[in-house]
Amino acid sequence: MDYILRPWRSSDLDSLVKHADNYNVAKWLTNQFPHPYTYESGKGYIEMVGKDNPTKVFAIEIEGEAAGSIGIFPQTDIHEKSAEIGYWLSEKYWRNGIMSSAVKDIVKYGFDTFDIVRIYAKPFSTNSGSQKVLEKAGFSKEATLKRALFKNGEIMDEYIYVRFKE
Repeated sequence: MDYILRPWRSSDLDSLVKHADNYNVAKWLTNQFPHPYTYESGKGYIEMVGKDNPTKVFAIEIEGEAAGSIGIFPQTDIHEKSAEIGYWLSEKYWRNGIMSSAVKDIVKYGFDTFDIVRIYAKPFSTNSGSQKVLEKAGFSKEATLKRALFKNGEIMDEYIYVRFKE
């Protein structure tokens, strides 16, 4: 299935809310990703990510709609050579290989755009789908942070997956 990574636009608000307002998406993300996902949340998000230069967060456009998001976040201070990635995709498009491909794209963009040597992601230990996405995109599991997360009433481990610049 084809997709385009592009900057978010204010005209994406309807499709953002349509695809983001899903418990099965929100349950795998930090509490900064609200559920229910409202128009107010979406408007604030689009305004916030639109201020980045260079762009750090991209809409994943599928079939003419912004159906997901992926971003790269360079770190600061002693971690300045590392960047974290984060992403989500509409449940409608899961298991189509879109996210593994989008992760490969954001990794290339990250290494080409920012002065970094390491890109990492921190999936929940219970999110095997995200772990598979990262492995297909060339990441390897680097660490397990025991009982590091509390989400939806459950304490769980957090994994760290990493890719290094060639």
